[in-house]
Amino acid sequence: MKRYGILFCLLTFGLIFSTAAQAVDLKVGGEYFAGGMYLDKTTLKKDDGPSTAFYFQRLRVNADLTVVPGLSLNTRFDIMERAWGAARSVPATALDTMSAGTRAENENIAFDWLYVMYDSPVGRWRVGYMTDGAWGTVFMDTSMPRGKIAWSYHAPNWMYTIQVVKMAENSRTAVNPATASDLDGDKYCTAFRYNWKNAEAGILLGLGRDAIKRPGMAPDNGYSALYNNFMPYFKAQIGPVKVQSEVVYFMGKLRDYEEDALGRDIQLSTLTGWLDAQADLGRFYMGGTVAYASGDDPGTTEKAEGDVIRNNGGRDWSPCLIMWNQDLNYWVGAVTGHNAAAQSGPMYNAWFFQVRGGVKPVDKLDIMASVSYANADKKPTAQWLYNDYGYELDLTATYKITNNLSYMLGAGYLFTGRYYRGESDSNSVSNDFLVLNKLTLTF
Repeated sequence: MKRYGILFCLLTFGLIFSTAAQAVDLKVGGEYFAGGMYLDKTTLKKDDGPSTAFYFQRLRVNADLTVVPGLSLNTRFDIMERAWGAARSVPATALDTMSAGTRAENENIAFDWLYVMYDSPVGRWRVGYMTDGAWGTVFMDTSMPRGKIAWSYHAPNWMYTIQVVKMAENSRTAVNPATASDLDGDKYCTAFRYNWKNAEAGILLGLGRDAIKRPGMAPDNGYSALYNNFMPYFKAQIGPVKVQSEVVYFMGKLRDYEEDALGRDIQLSTLTGWLDAQADLGRFYMGGTVAYASGDDPGTTEKAEGDVIRNNGGRDWSPCLIMWNQDLNYWVGAVTGHNAAAQSGPMYNAWFFQVRGGVKPVDKLDIMASVSYANADKKPTAQWLYNDYGYELDLTATYKITNNLSYMLGAGYLFTGRYYRGESDSNSVSNDFLVLNKLTLTF
């Protein structure tokens, strides 16, 4: 009898799971890349710092389960995001760049998305962990997974959304024995987008509050931040020319001390923007970019005209192979100069200018060259000598092996600017170059 009982249970479970499999539609897609990088110098200081060369990879999978039409559970996870043969990261609690997992977790497997999406009669609802920080154009975007509640309404020509985003949670829990309350970071935003023939435009309005540094009255804490941001953008196709632009303005209080007898409050007023145009002329194309991110004036201690966290070019935008390139930033880290100057992270405190052109001699091959120049908007200190970040020449070739498999080979040369000399002309800098290749599979 026991044998028959076990057999009955197995048949019952098989029936349950087979029924569920018929009810749920699973859609899987994603991307795998493997790349190799050579960087001639890991520092911009003359006669200092070794070169580096290594391979790296990542598998990103999107798995969406449609329960019934209009109701789905959406996930995304990254697998084995690591340099081949390199030492594993030390487990930590800090989240990895543009991820809901730590770096150590991404080197094995880390989930970034897990949210429910429901198309109701009154609009689309999304609840859970999903991408935040992406709006309008690619400029200023850093696609960071965060927990949020998002409602949107879509019509033939327009979209409207309201979102509540949890930036940081520091309430008392079993793994966080907090002794104070109201230490969270939260964001609220609403956005509107309108589409018409060959063009679209929109604006996002946001309110952010960061109370992580509220507890205590030491010089570096005891304050909160409250700010608004305005992000209008447009995209247009005018004949063979595609034009896009976005402007981001932050205003409010960067530091609002609970007790400000010393006059330490800091106002926030920053501006970031870009204008990009590209003409497609069949086998040839050409374009250019002007971008700006305001820097902080060291002479105005009561006001922040630049804030590296909020007003920057974003990690989704990699305009060069060396300057503000996300692959370089993630896999090598900061390429340093003197007096804490560094080529790292997304573009900040800069004017950026680029002209580029490309040719497609055959349908599967795209060869592109660009010349870029960048200049600091503000010198970090009164003793800083120069503003110029330098010039960069880039050449890339991308070959589409199949519809799903492509190979890219690129080389970049940075004529290092005098900005990286810091506060002394006796600090010497040297030029740098990088060779990058990447095999990408999409599915």
